[in-house]
Amino acid sequence: MKLEIITIGDEILIGQTIDTNSAWMAENLNAMGVRIQRIHSISDEAEEIVSTLEEAFTRVDLVLLTGGLGPTNDDITKKTLSDHFQMPLCMNEDILTEITAYFSAKGKEMLQVNKDQALLPLGARIIRNRKGTASGMWFERDGKVAVSMPGVPYEMEHLMESSVLTMIKERFKTQSVFHHTVMTFGEGESFIAERVKEWEAGLFKTGVKLAYLPSPGIVKMRLSAFGEDENETKERVMTQVASLQTLISELIYGHNEESMEEVVSKLLLAKGMKIATAESCTGGYIAHLLTSIPGSSEYYEGSVCTYSYTSKTDLLCIDSSLLVNKGAVSGEVVEGMAQGIFKLFKTDYSIAVSGIAGPGGGTDDKPVGTVWMSAGTKDSLVTKRFQFGKNRGFNIRMTALHALNLIRLSILAS
Repeated sequence: MKLEIITIGDEILIGQTIDTNSAWMAENLNAMGVRIQRIHSISDEAEEIVSTLEEAFTRVDLVLLTGGLGPTNDDITKKTLSDHFQMPLCMNEDILTEITAYFSAKGKEMLQVNKDQALLPLGARIIRNRKGTASGMWFERDGKVAVSMPGVPYEMEHLMESSVLTMIKERFKTQSVFHHTVMTFGEGESFIAERVKEWEAGLFKTGVKLAYLPSPGIVKMRLSAFGEDENETKERVMTQVASLQTLISELIYGHNEESMEEVVSKLLLAKGMKIATAESCTGGYIAHLLTSIPGSSEYYEGSVCTYSYTSKTDLLCIDSSLLVNKGAVSGEVVEGMAQGIFKLFKTDYSIAVSGIAGPGGGTDDKPVGTVWMSAGTKDSLVTKRFQFGKNRGFNIRMTALHALNLIRLSILAS
């Protein structure tokens, strides 16, 4: 079953308001087996509303609209749809009673424009809004359905959850849908696609669809399938997940939106191990990620942010001559920082990073984006150099991800 979404409002088109309604609706509709064919954002103009709706009806049987149902003159959706479906606006006494009670409960005066919210198209199914004064409206013509809802996100969500989703299930036949996302780290989507091209070529015959969702350092591989039987649909997807696991196991760190810090925290908790960090170029960002997980006090001991030579010497006992001869951004120094963490916090694992985040500070032999890190156990530290980019935020994020991944691999190897 397919549908299209139309969001109405000039504020969306000029960038004043971000369209979060479409994302929310798409996620919840997809979960019940409805495929979103297209999403439109249009202006507050009657011609645009009618033409976009009728064009959508040439492709799908159901269209959801949000926006333009308020009490002011620029809210024209209700009248436009009333005229288009030839359903005249009439005072709905039940809705008027509810609007009156709504204002009375808030101790506010009800104006005529508020009363006019109870003027609703005769012949449409009215969907009551317990969170505001703009009712939802279900229009039906020649087997085609248009549902108009308020643009205020919490009101739209209330209508969808309390009524519209159920109404859609009752009116249309939906399929079972199952998604599984494989989280990978360390290679770009083109490299991964080359590695799995033969497997991917065979997906079409199984009815499983693959989508690559890249972000800095991480590529999400979402496998999806629709079907009549929930268990069969899930089995089809998970069979392909297992096949993918055999092809790129070294790149897969988690599943279904798991973050790297979540995976590391689960591993540390499972083994009853503790970790601490020493950060130079990341300024505590690794500590922030590790402690963003509830229950992190069970595995996280603490951190030191040693930006200066003095702090590295005083807090982590780095030899000052080493800093002078090798520089703070060096393998020798980050190994010393990691060992200093073991002495300071007595943990099972440590992470130490030092680099040039930018945009300034680079040299010919150590350009911006150069990062050294050392991570692991006291007796088995892995020390590596990385060359990232020129963007400071990107470099900090990539440093943290790579450092956490080194810890993940170290725990799995122990």
